[in-house]
Amino acid sequence: LHQLSRRKSGSPFARSKGRVEAVAFHPKKPWLCVATQRHVRIYDLASQELHKKLNPSAKWISSLSVHPGGDNLLLGSYDKRLCWFDLDLSASPYKTLRSHSLAIRSVAFHPRLPLFASASDDASVHVYHGRVYSDLMSNALIVPLKILKGHEITSHLGVMDIAWHPTQPWLFSAGADGSILLYTG
Repeated sequence: LHQLSRRKSGSPFARSKGRVEAVAFHPKKPWLCVATQRHVRIYDLASQELHKKLNPSAKWISSLSVHPGGDNLLLGSYDKRLCWFDLDLSASPYKTLRSHSLAIRSVAFHPRLPLFASASDDASVHVYHGRVYSDLMSNALIVPLKILKGHEITSHLGVMDIAWHPTQPWLFSAGADGSILLYTG
């Protein structure tokens, strides 16, 4: 890790606990989320120690996305599971969705709207409404909205990555077929 303001570099993690699959910074706190094959570890970069360890019950994690509010985390896995974590509740998933028929390659929260999506090797993108309430006693509301198709399966691979537009409800997807598609709402 490199801290530009102090012109300092360091390695806060002495040993890797498995192959790293995905990493993401927390949007509001100095935390780094590191997803290995089976676990997610959240490190506090200010104190350089482990803050929390999540157990998703997935065989192989493929992707990770942190909600813009910072209290929720989304995981995709090669064993077709989409796991939603409420970081304030517990270390196990709040909700596990199994809507894809093949491996999930990418997951993403929209930066401003209550939307999230998952992309899979079944050449589809699933879009969900994911409302997070400011009341800590209320659980998140997750509603499936749409299944987007348009990519072709190439060499057993479908949609490789997805990205939301920063302000509009537009979703970009990149497929193994060599095409990039834009879905508009």
